[in-house]
Amino acid sequence: MTTGPTDSNEELTPEEQVLADAESIAAGAEEEVVLEGLVAAEKLAAERLDELQRSQAAYYNLEQQYSGFVKRSKADALAAHERGVHAIVEALIPVLDDIELARQHGDLTGPFVSIAEKLEATLGRFGVARYGAVGEPFDPAVHEALMHSHSPEVTESSVQMVLQPGYRTPDRILRAARVAVVDPEA
Repeated sequence: MTTGPTDSNEELTPEEQVLADAESIAAGAEEEVVLEGLVAAEKLAAERLDELQRSQAAYYNLEQQYSGFVKRSKADALAAHERGVHAIVEALIPVLDDIELARQHGDLTGPFVSIAEKLEATLGRFGVARYGAVGEPFDPAVHEALMHSHSPEVTESSVQMVLQPGYRTPDRILRAARVAVVDPEA
């Protein structure tokens, strides 16, 4: 006995017709279940993709915030270091002035010579430099004129005498050089 028609022209018995209809309904129901499962799977995949994209965006934002924090922290630390160097050097300027006066008068002798040189070398490692020399052009941005005179021997305002040297770092004048200025006669 055959379970299904072998030729499409054959007539089905009512029992075979019921069986064929049942198989057709079952196949349709199975296809509907598969489609519903596929739709549910696509919906779940879309939800997971959305969650993943949100997580990646949140991670990226955190990474950017952390990077900004690190940059700001480094900049703040560098600024604090520079402020500390400036504060220490400004506090030591009177000592440096005394060392320079002792050197000019020949009073810097013995072990104090090496101590003074070590102090100046240490400050030099932090970018501190003494400046101000006789004959250089007068610049009000870096010189403080304490005395003023005129002379026919000069063609531009220049430093006639350094009363106290100036001190600076590469980015800041710590103390302007205190000088006597000579101007050309008008």
